[in-house]
Amino acid sequence: MFNKFLRENKIASYILTVLRLYLGYSWFTAGLGKLTSGGFDASGFLKGAIANPVKGPDGAIVFGWYVDFLKHFALPNVDLFNVIVPVGETLIGLGLILGCLTTTAMFFGLVMNFSFFLAGTVSHNPRDIFLGFIILTAGYNAGRIGLDRWVVPFFRKIGNKNTSPEKTKATV
Repeated sequence: MFNKFLRENKIASYILTVLRLYLGYSWFTAGLGKLTSGGFDASGFLKGAIANPVKGPDGAIVFGWYVDFLKHFALPNVDLFNVIVPVGETLIGLGLILGCLTTTAMFFGLVMNFSFFLAGTVSHNPRDIFLGFIILTAGYNAGRIGLDRWVVPFFRKIGNKNTSPEKTKATV
């Protein structure tokens, strides 16, 4: 019932637009701040996450696999992450603000939120994850008051052309 409301209701699309704009502004300003400062370097954050991993009540490391990922992939490739993080945050923010490819932007926003969370950064991540799942669950309705109103039907039309019966018979 709640899913149907999120996915189909016109009032929900207005509520989702407010949530989308709020999260989009947060993502956009975070990314733009990193891009324009010229001094963003993720190595300190990565070293801190490796040195102080998330531990359970018994003192054991909870996400050992993630610490290994940070230690053996992210830190050696920090130059790549120094580009991916600010550009990704900025693009996620633009997608949410403009309502363009909203579910894709929110999916990648959630991936980044969970990455920060797994590294031990709580901050505003729980709130962003909660709101992000609402937007992701709403699907198309979250971007209906935005560019998705035109972009999604365009992509659906292209997708339907590629799966038309004539093309399917020709490829078999």
